[in-house]
Order: sequence, then C-alpha cells, then structure tokens
Amino acid sequence: MTAEAPIAPALSYGRLVPVTVHFDDLDALGLLHNARYPLMVERAWSELWQEHGIRFDGDWAAAGDACNAVRELRISYDAPVTRTGTYAVHLWLERLGNTGLTYGFRFCSADGAETYAQGTRVLVRLDASTLRPAPWSERFRAAGRELLRSAD
Repeated sequence: MTAEAPIAPALSYGRLVPVTVHFDDLDALGLLHNARYPLMVERAWSELWQEHGIRFDGDWAAAGDACNAVRELRISYDAPVTRTGTYAVHLWLERLGNTGLTYGFRFCSADGAETYAQGTRVLVRLDASTLRPAPWSERFRAAGRELLRSAD
C-alpha cells in the first residue's frame, strides 16, 4: 500500500515560488532565523520579476522598475520552520498604484498548504537620478496586474 501525496491547494491569486532553507539559515535553536524570512521573500520576488525581464544589473540609471525602495515591511510569524529543505513563498499584489505598490506574501510549505509567516511590504518606484517617486512602466504594470488579488 502506498500513501498518496497531498494535493496542493489551488491558488486563486498570485504565484508560488520555491525557496530552499539551508543549514546556515537556522539559528542556535535550529529554527529558521527571523531575519531570513524577508530575505527569502525578496529572493522569490527577484526571481519572479526576472521572468518578466525586470532586474538590476549594476546600473541604476538603466534599472527602470527595479530601482525601488522599501517604505514599509510587516511580518507575523505563525509557526516555526524547524528543518532545512524546500519551501515556497506565495506572492501577490494587494495594491498597484502609480508610483508605489503593496504586496502580500506567505512563507509556506512547498505545496502552499501550511503557512509559517505572512506579511506585506510597500515599495516605491524611484527615479535613479533624483531618488524621488517615479511611475511604474506599462510593462511592469501589465505584469503586476496578473498578480493582483481580487477584493472578494
């Protein structure tokens, strides 16, 4: 008799991006260090945006939509991650404004079924020369609209 793998819940919004927790991500108690959650979320977002051709290659003037800054980060920790291995980050946009956005995230099991941490982050698109808010490009906005969570 073989056990069947659990069926991953269907996501009605956003994307599930795989991430890996390594031994050196754990703290002295063997738990995923609290500072690693935002780092892994950032890496997942970077991977997702790179799929749309949005990346920073060392030149802020050419970075376009990748030239942005964090205005706010909120995170709550729901359950400890106690092992290395493959997990996922569920990403979506809560709001897509002219020069800013708010995204939501969940650090979760690889199948998305169990949530370990969740939160939001506010980003502001910046003009590289003035560091003042600047509008997102239409290409970025089109990619972002695919990630918007409906207000249901």
